[in-house]
Amino acid sequence: MESLRQTEKKYCSRAMIAAILIAFLFIMVGHKALGKGLVLGTVFSVINFVLIGETIPMRIGKSRKRATVLSFVSICLRYGLIAIPLFMGIKMDQFDFFTVAVGIFFVQVMIVSDHFWSLVLTWKNPKKMKE
Repeated sequence: MESLRQTEKKYCSRAMIAAILIAFLFIMVGHKALGKGLVLGTVFSVINFVLIGETIPMRIGKSRKRATVLSFVSICLRYGLIAIPLFMGIKMDQFDFFTVAVGIFFVQVMIVSDHFWSLVLTWKNPKKMKE
Protein backbone atom coordinates (compact mmCIF):
# COMPACT_ATOMS: atom_id res chain seq x y z
CA MET A 1 0.00 0.00 0.00
CA GLU A 2 2.88 2.33 0.76
CA SER A 3 4.29 1.75 -2.72
CA LEU A 4 0.95 2.84 -4.17
CA ARG A 5 1.05 6.08 -2.16
CA GLN A 6 4.62 6.76 -3.28
CA THR A 7 3.64 6.20 -6.91
CA GLU A 8 0.63 8.50 -6.56
CA LYS A 9 2.73 11.19 -4.91
CA LYS A 10 5.50 10.91 -7.51
CA TYR A 11 3.35 11.21 -10.62
CA CYS A 12 0.74 13.59 -9.22
CA SER A 13 3.31 16.04 -7.87
CA ARG A 14 5.22 15.97 -11.16
CA ALA A 15 2.00 16.60 -13.09
CA MET A 16 0.99 19.51 -10.86
CA ILE A 17 4.44 21.10 -10.94
CA ALA A 18 4.59 20.84 -14.74
CA ALA A 19 1.06 22.21 -15.11
CA ILE A 20 1.75 25.14 -12.80
CA LEU A 21 5.00 26.02 -14.58
CA ILE A 22 3.39 25.83 -18.03
CA ALA A 23 0.35 27.77 -16.77
CA PHE A 24 2.67 30.44 -15.40
CA LEU A 25 4.25 30.77 -18.84
CA PHE A 26 0.83 31.00 -20.50
CA ILE A 27 -0.24 33.70 -18.05
CA MET A 28 3.00 35.64 -18.54
CA VAL A 29 2.44 35.80 -22.31
CA GLY A 30 -1.16 36.92 -21.85
CA HIS A 31 -3.11 33.68 -22.26
CA LYS A 32 -4.69 33.46 -18.83
CA ALA A 33 -7.53 31.13 -19.91
CA LEU A 34 -5.03 28.62 -21.30
CA GLY A 35 -3.08 28.51 -18.05
CA LYS A 36 -6.16 28.26 -15.86
CA GLY A 37 -7.62 25.52 -18.04
CA LEU A 38 -4.44 23.47 -17.83
CA VAL A 39 -4.32 23.68 -14.04
CA LEU A 40 -8.03 22.89 -13.72
CA GLY A 41 -7.72 19.78 -15.88
CA THR A 42 -4.61 18.64 -14.03
CA VAL A 43 -6.24 19.04 -10.61
CA PHE A 44 -9.10 16.79 -11.70
CA SER A 45 -6.62 14.37 -13.27
CA VAL A 46 -4.80 14.09 -9.95
CA ILE A 47 -8.07 13.53 -8.07
CA ASN A 48 -9.05 10.85 -10.59
CA PHE A 49 -5.67 9.08 -10.26
CA VAL A 50 -5.87 9.08 -6.46
CA LEU A 51 -9.43 7.72 -6.59
CA ILE A 52 -8.23 4.88 -8.81
CA GLY A 53 -5.61 4.01 -6.20
CA GLU A 54 -8.08 4.24 -3.34
CA THR A 55 -10.64 1.94 -4.96
CA ILE A 56 -8.21 -0.85 -5.91
CA PRO A 57 -8.12 -2.38 -2.39
CA MET A 58 -11.93 -2.31 -2.25
CA ARG A 59 -12.12 -4.72 -5.20
CA ILE A 60 -9.45 -7.19 -4.09
CA GLY A 61 -10.75 -10.26 -2.30
CA LYS A 62 -14.37 -9.69 -3.30
CA SER A 63 -16.56 -12.03 -5.31
CA ARG A 64 -16.47 -11.53 -9.05
CA LYS A 65 -19.98 -10.07 -9.12
CA ARG A 66 -19.29 -7.63 -6.27
CA ALA A 67 -15.94 -6.58 -7.75
CA THR A 68 -17.61 -5.97 -11.11
CA VAL A 69 -20.30 -3.81 -9.54
CA LEU A 70 -17.73 -1.83 -7.53
CA SER A 71 -15.60 -1.33 -10.65
CA PHE A 72 -18.58 -0.14 -12.68
CA VAL A 73 -19.68 2.31 -9.97
CA SER A 74 -16.10 3.57 -9.62
CA ILE A 75 -15.78 4.15 -13.36
CA CYS A 76 -19.12 5.97 -13.54
CA LEU A 77 -18.21 8.24 -10.63
CA ARG A 78 -14.78 9.01 -12.07
CA TYR A 79 -16.26 9.77 -15.51
CA GLY A 80 -18.71 12.11 -13.79
CA LEU A 81 -15.80 13.74 -11.99
CA ILE A 82 -13.88 14.22 -15.24
CA ALA A 83 -16.97 15.74 -16.87
CA ILE A 84 -16.93 18.63 -14.38
CA PRO A 85 -13.82 20.42 -15.73
CA LEU A 86 -14.83 19.67 -19.33
CA PHE A 87 -18.22 21.25 -18.69
CA MET A 88 -16.52 24.23 -17.03
CA GLY A 89 -14.20 24.57 -20.04
CA ILE A 90 -17.19 24.67 -22.38
CA LYS A 91 -19.39 27.02 -20.35
CA MET A 92 -16.91 29.44 -18.78
CA ASP A 93 -14.74 31.84 -20.75
CA GLN A 94 -12.10 31.94 -18.03
CA PHE A 95 -11.06 28.33 -18.87
CA ASP A 96 -9.92 27.11 -22.28
CA PHE A 97 -11.58 23.81 -23.20
CA PHE A 98 -8.57 22.47 -25.12
CA THR A 99 -6.11 22.98 -22.26
CA VAL A 100 -8.61 21.53 -19.77
CA ALA A 101 -8.67 18.39 -21.93
CA VAL A 102 -4.87 18.35 -22.10
CA GLY A 103 -4.65 18.79 -18.33
CA ILE A 104 -6.93 15.80 -17.78
CA PHE A 105 -4.23 13.62 -19.35
CA PHE A 106 -1.27 15.19 -17.53
CA VAL A 107 -0.82 12.39 -14.96
CA GLN A 108 -0.81 9.83 -17.77
CA VAL A 109 1.70 11.95 -19.69
CA MET A 110 3.97 11.96 -16.62
CA ILE A 111 3.73 8.17 -16.31
CA VAL A 112 4.58 7.61 -19.98
CA SER A 113 7.41 10.17 -19.93
CA ASP A 114 8.89 8.58 -16.79
CA HIS A 115 8.96 5.17 -18.46
CA PHE A 116 10.33 6.68 -21.67
CA TRP A 117 13.22 8.37 -19.86
CA SER A 118 13.96 5.18 -17.92
CA LEU A 119 14.17 3.35 -21.23
CA VAL A 120 16.43 6.01 -22.76
CA LEU A 121 18.75 5.94 -19.75
CA THR A 122 18.88 2.15 -19.89
CA TRP A 123 19.90 2.28 -23.56
CA LYS A 124 22.64 4.79 -22.75
CA ASN A 125 23.94 2.66 -19.88
CA PRO A 126 23.61 -1.04 -20.82
CA LYS A 127 25.06 -2.11 -17.44
CA LYS A 128 21.80 -1.04 -15.76
CA MET A 129 19.92 -3.37 -18.07
CA LYS A 130 21.80 -6.42 -16.70
CA GLU A 131 21.11 -5.48 -13.07
